[in-house]
Amino acid sequence: MKPALQFGLKTSMILPGIAVLPRNLRIGTLVSFRVSAMGSKRSLSNSSVPVSSSIVEDKKDKKLKGSISTNQDLEKGAVKENGVKSSLGEIQRFKDDPAKIETMTVQELRSTLRSVGVPAKGCKRDLVYALKCFVDTKIDGENSLAVEEHVSCFSAESMSIQSKVKNLSEEEHVENVNTDLEVPSLPRHKGRIKKSVAEGNAVKVDAKMVTTKQKLSIKSDGVSGGKFSQAKRTSEIVTEVVNVDEVNLPIVKTEPWTILAHKKPQKGWIPYNPRTMRPPPLTRDTKYVKLMSWNVNGLRALLKLEGFSALQLAQREDFDVLCLQETKLQEKDVEEIKNLIDGYDNTFWTCSVSKLGYSGTAIISRVKPLSVRYGLGISDHDSEGRLVTAEFDSFYLLNGYVPNSGDGLKRLSYRVTEWDLSLSNYMKELEKSKPVILTGDLNCAHEEIDIFNPAGNKRSAGFTDEERKSFGTNFLSRGFVDTFRRQHPGVVGYTYWGYRHGLRKTNKGWRLDYFLVSESIADKAYDSYILPDVGGSDHCPIGLILKL
Repeated sequence: MKPALQFGLKTSMILPGIAVLPRNLRIGTLVSFRVSAMGSKRSLSNSSVPVSSSIVEDKKDKKLKGSISTNQDLEKGAVKENGVKSSLGEIQRFKDDPAKIETMTVQELRSTLRSVGVPAKGCKRDLVYALKCFVDTKIDGENSLAVEEHVSCFSAESMSIQSKVKNLSEEEHVENVNTDLEVPSLPRHKGRIKKSVAEGNAVKVDAKMVTTKQKLSIKSDGVSGGKFSQAKRTSEIVTEVVNVDEVNLPIVKTEPWTILAHKKPQKGWIPYNPRTMRPPPLTRDTKYVKLMSWNVNGLRALLKLEGFSALQLAQREDFDVLCLQETKLQEKDVEEIKNLIDGYDNTFWTCSVSKLGYSGTAIISRVKPLSVRYGLGISDHDSEGRLVTAEFDSFYLLNGYVPNSGDGLKRLSYRVTEWDLSLSNYMKELEKSKPVILTGDLNCAHEEIDIFNPAGNKRSAGFTDEERKSFGTNFLSRGFVDTFRRQHPGVVGYTYWGYRHGLRKTNKGWRLDYFLVSESIADKAYDSYILPDVGGSDHCPIGLILKL
């Protein structure tokens, strides 16, 4: 079997029915068995749909550090906390009169949010926005993360553990275990339980854990010639029952990207939340292509990570084409790992030859392109493996990794006077025959909204005046559209967080990754989105759904 590409998905977003356990497991016995399953045509849902696993609890009562409280009021459809009573009727009144939320004090907002299990940090604007989002989802049929029957989650605001949890049932379920996740969660209890655990505390649980491994096969039904069509999926699941002697669950803040994080926020700015800001799925009879891009910051490092694999990422996101940057591979490595996902048989890799183990880009597609070319056709620019171009029936797709200006801005002049201009001219030449899509790590936060601390990074690579001006002059002013910014004006969404100081946990990031498209197809961009819950790199994936 070909080696599986392990993409560590640091799932900070807790989805319905999901519980996860971190990497520090002491694993005992191992039993495995196989189950086969057939899927239908690809799901168009925005959320992940991985195969569920289950947890089998020992007969002994399980002890936690501290305790977790079971709120009996949840069985009656209401939650009480800090003297605030929240019911469907009260939420309905907020829905009928949204102005009432604006008139609430900060203390009232925080009390109300805590009563329904929603994190209550930030200024009044953040609190108002959070309560409005909760009201909208509650009325639309979705429950609070703290009271939803299918969800086990931890409140980032809670600072105590109050009771005991006993005897988990064999019927309880968890998602595939991600051993490199930032936000672990306990298995959900049969009853409706609100779990409040202080951030940073560890919880020990004795349990048997079931994990799954998947071999994903996608049949393209003879798709070729650069044309996209619906595909059928077959998945083979290998389930492993693991006896876990002890599990430590460090608690961290959930979904930090939903809180506005910016040193100099402007009026009207709001944080990007893919759960509430993505449009509904397209109908099955709508023709479209789904593109994804990810700076993986070293593919071999991802191969060694435990957790979700590329197969599971493909099943969750169901992309047609995946573009990778900063693979850091050498040409000798490509043959061994080039066929990462069954059904995505068209893979195209370019590696740096001037500096080994550096840069590198790849396109992985289930559709065979009409043609493929590497680089810009200029020797001065093409020794670092920074560009792959795939021609499809209705557009050119360029996967690029733009040179970083580097420490001390040593490559700033090269980047803004040579590379950017050459890439721009190349794109305009291609555009004479069909529309162009440029994706990848473009190494520029174009506007102040695209970086957490604009004032402190004026002379940092990626946010200098020269780079920002070049980005505007060579790309935006020449008719290429920033699809995310057009769809989400005034929305703060980051795609890169430096490893230093744990900036991802506080959402202090940059937006460096883009989908730029020719103006002629900009209106066909149905959804340009960010997946901040996917970890394993200092960047997260981005996506574009384009109607055809």
